[in-house]
Amino acid sequence: MSQTTSEVQHFVIDFDSTFTKVEALDILGEISLANHPEKEKRLQLIKEVTDKGMAGEMSLRESLESRINILDAHQSHLDELVERLSKLVSKSISRNQTFFEHNAANTFIVSNGFKEFIVPVVTQLGIRPEHVFANDFIFDDNGTIIDFNRENILSSNGGKVKQIEELSLQGNVHMIGDGYTDYEVRKAGAANTFYAYTENIERDSVKEHADHIAPSFDEILFHNNMSGALSYPKNRIKMLLLESVHPKALAKLKEDGFSVESYPAGLDEDELSEKIKGIRVLGIRSKTQVTAKVLEHADKLMAIGAFCIGTNQIDLEAALNKGVAVFNAPYSNTRSVVELAIAEIIMLMRGIPDKSNDMHQGKWSKTANSSYEIRGKKLGIIGYGNIGAQLSVLAENMGMNVFYYDIEERLALGNATKCNSLQELLALADVVSLHVDGRTENKNIFRKEHFEMMKDGAVFLNLARGPVVEISALKEAVSSGKIRGTGVDVFPEEPKSNNDPFESELIGLPNTILTPHIGGSTQEAQENIGDFVPGKIMDYINTGNTALSVNFPNLTLPPLDNAHRLIHIHLNKPGVLAEINNVLAAHDANIVGQYLKTNESIGYVITDIDKEYGKDLAKALKKIEHTIKFRVLY
Repeated sequence: MSQTTSEVQHFVIDFDSTFTKVEALDILGEISLANHPEKEKRLQLIKEVTDKGMAGEMSLRESLESRINILDAHQSHLDELVERLSKLVSKSISRNQTFFEHNAANTFIVSNGFKEFIVPVVTQLGIRPEHVFANDFIFDDNGTIIDFNRENILSSNGGKVKQIEELSLQGNVHMIGDGYTDYEVRKAGAANTFYAYTENIERDSVKEHADHIAPSFDEILFHNNMSGALSYPKNRIKMLLLESVHPKALAKLKEDGFSVESYPAGLDEDELSEKIKGIRVLGIRSKTQVTAKVLEHADKLMAIGAFCIGTNQIDLEAALNKGVAVFNAPYSNTRSVVELAIAEIIMLMRGIPDKSNDMHQGKWSKTANSSYEIRGKKLGIIGYGNIGAQLSVLAENMGMNVFYYDIEERLALGNATKCNSLQELLALADVVSLHVDGRTENKNIFRKEHFEMMKDGAVFLNLARGPVVEISALKEAVSSGKIRGTGVDVFPEEPKSNNDPFESELIGLPNTILTPHIGGSTQEAQENIGDFVPGKIMDYINTGNTALSVNFPNLTLPPLDNAHRLIHIHLNKPGVLAEINNVLAAHDANIVGQYLKTNESIGYVITDIDKEYGKDLAKALKKIEHTIKFRVLY
């Protein structure tokens, strides 16, 4: 059935900072002025002139004249310009090449840029050369760019309006661009809709006039109920990052097209319960508690990223029952925590905290009394996971004799010795370092009786989780001299932000190092975490992969190739997979791949099908009994 005239959708797209990520003349300036003595000054002038023109503060013709004069460009520079621009096509434009190929008859480029470099770039994505309307360079006999064709209507003010009016497009005309001249098309009535395109640059003076703000081309297609490369625009996937998550994470998620909001501090339960409404991905560190109450208010939540090692601050079972996948960074800050532990062991064995305090008070306390090397001393590690094991290796390399205790069977590294009981380890260790997780049953697992089992004058470290140690018992052990020093990085109750006060019974104790939960707070660790966790989240959102999720069945999926991916999360009940396949068969869906993984609570079924299927299929899959969540990827 053919479309009526009113149903035809025409897309008129600007080139600079819309079809491509950059202003082409800025790039041409970088090429043509590469060896010019005034390069930096001229490039800055080009940028200023461009910005004024885009904001409507300078006439188009003035802008073109100024930039041509500054550029000092030549025809020989254009090949390199085209090559560079081809690599700088906007991400969402590039991934929708199929759309442009299928809609070539109704897609146009109208730009105040120049055909000489626009045509070679846009035709690579299926735009017809005869649908490109732009300015022309004027060259002298030597090939130097000396002017522009002043007879071309796009070189004059209001040129875009005149050009589109001349096209006499019948149907709905959508103007897509980032500049004021693009808005003028809508203002003059030559377009039905103006989309302020903000994927590459945002201009407030342009956004305020837009019918719709489009952070990506996917958004434009979705807004017009048209199929694109993505089933759902990423800019509509709202992410909330708390507790000063590393800027690298923010940048990585934004670059992939997601809408990201970031806060420097944590939120309490009531604050987060309100803030999480409409959020699809939550990113936290160790302070924020994601409770069952919070998850009850999470009406859109798909995933939680813990930008740390531990996940005890998240109710994993409640998240699982809501179909929310949780990811963490189990290895990214291991080295940083271990280095802090080694440093504190040395400092406490030498009595450095007290000596440093004396110096700050003007006291010269030079003595070897109660000051020891760590070489030859016995280190007892409680919890031999990633951190405990790496601490074992580094400590042994520094000459310590390592012993460890873990409730799970763990392979000893190097010459470490496994202890059969906690009592055995405590009786022999000169230094005891805790590296257990924060599960509920670990609360106050180290109590008064355990300090009494330790050797007199031993050192105690807790860089694991605050609630695992009975603080009053630790205070008593330090005050009495039972243990000669302690290093504590984690506390049962911690401030939500740096602006809140810190209170603890341990303040003021002798030979005591207190640090504000900074075991993993190094630039290297936070950067690693900022790279790793977003990668897992993006992989889950974009492909359905759940590898290394701490609560979901782990599935590593093949790439999605020329198919639609149906993701079905359901309670682990008999017969659900059969019902899914019955629905697929009833709707004549051709399965090209199917993947299933379950745990004790949920089933995770991924089905890749041919692109052709009935519109009611998704509705039918959602109605299957025991369904928790369902979504489609393509």
